[in-house]
Amino acid sequence: MSWGRSHSLRGEIELTALIFALGLVTLVFGAQLLIRGASKLALSFGISPLVLGLTIVAFGTSAPELAVSVRSAWGGQVDIALGNVVGSNIFNVLFILGVSAVIAPLLVAPQLIRQEVPIMVGASVLLFALALDGGIGRLDGALLFGLLVTYTVFLIRQSRKETQSTKDEYATEFAAPRGAAWDSHWGMQLLLVAGGLGMLVLGAHWLVDAAVSFARALGLSELVIGLTIVAAGTSLPEVATSVIATLRGERDIAVGNVIGSNTFNILGVLGVSSLVAPAALPVAPAMLSFDLLAMIAVAVACLPIFFSGYAIERWEGALFLFYYFVYTAFLLLAAQQHDALTTYGAAMTTVVLPLTAITLAVITLRQWRVRHR
Repeated sequence: MSWGRSHSLRGEIELTALIFALGLVTLVFGAQLLIRGASKLALSFGISPLVLGLTIVAFGTSAPELAVSVRSAWGGQVDIALGNVVGSNIFNVLFILGVSAVIAPLLVAPQLIRQEVPIMVGASVLLFALALDGGIGRLDGALLFGLLVTYTVFLIRQSRKETQSTKDEYATEFAAPRGAAWDSHWGMQLLLVAGGLGMLVLGAHWLVDAAVSFARALGLSELVIGLTIVAAGTSLPEVATSVIATLRGERDIAVGNVIGSNTFNILGVLGVSSLVAPAALPVAPAMLSFDLLAMIAVAVACLPIFFSGYAIERWEGALFLFYYFVYTAFLLLAAQQHDALTTYGAAMTTVVLPLTAITLAVITLRQWRVRHR
C-alpha cells in the first residue's frame, strides 16, 4: 500500500471516529434535554412523580436506542437495529449494574423481583419466540408496541397504590426546584422536548453512518458493531442515570432505571423499529443461536442475584462486569475466527458458567431458608 493511500485511509478513519463521537455526544445531550423537558412538563400538568420515574425517565434514557434502531431499520442496517437493542440490554445489566454495585451495594425493591424482572424476562423470551421464524415483522412490532402501551397503563394504575414514602422519593429526585427556574414555563419545556428530539435524530444519523463505516474498515459485521460499540454508546444515558443515582444514595432508582429501560428496549424500540421498517427485520443466525439466548440468560440471572438479600453486593457487581468482558471478548474472537475461540468457548461452558450457576443456586437456597424459618 502506498504512503498516499495509507495516509488517506487513516484520515478517513479519523473522520469517521470524529463523526461517531459527535453522534454519541449529540445523542447523550439530546436525551438529557428530552428527559428534563418531559419530566418538568409532566410535573407542570400534575402527573405523579412515581409515574414520571417509572415511565418518562426510564423510557427517556432509552431514547438513543430508539433513535438509532429506527434510523437503522429505516435505512436498511437491520443488524445494527437488532444488535443495538440486544447489546444494550446485556450492557445495561452486566456493565451498568456491575459498575454501580462496585461503587456501592445496590438496594433491590421487592416489587422488582415480584413484577419488573419477570416482565423483563417475559419480554426477552417473547422476542426470542418472535425471532424463531427468522424475522421481526410489522405484526410482531404491533404486538410488542401494544404490550408496551398495556404495561405503561398498568404502571399508571398501580402507582396510585404506592406508599407516600415512595412518591416522596421520586418527587425529591425529579421535581422542579422551587422558585422561578428558567425552564419552569411549559413553553420552554416544550422547546426542550423538541430540541432533545431533534438532537436524537441528528445524533442517530451520525452514529449509524459512522458505525457502518467502522464495520467495513475493521472487517467486522454490522451485527458485532451494533452489539458492542453502538450498544454501549446508546446506553450512556443509563450509565449516567444509574451511577449518579448510586452516588447520591438513591440505589433502588439505579436498579429500576436499568430494568425499566430493558423492557422498553424490547417492547418500544424494537416494536417501533419493526413498524417503520420497509420490510421485516431479518434475524441473523448468530443472533438467534447465541446473542438472544445470552440476553435471556442475563435477564434470568437477575432473579437469584436480586433475591439474595434484596441487594446486589460488590462481588456480584464484579461478577456482572466479568461476564460482560467475557461476552465482548467472545464476540470479537468469533468475528475474527480466532484460533483460541474453541478453547475459550469450552472453558466458559464447562467451567465458568456451571460454577457461577451453582454459586447462585446455593445463595438463593440459603436466602429462601432464612426467610422461611
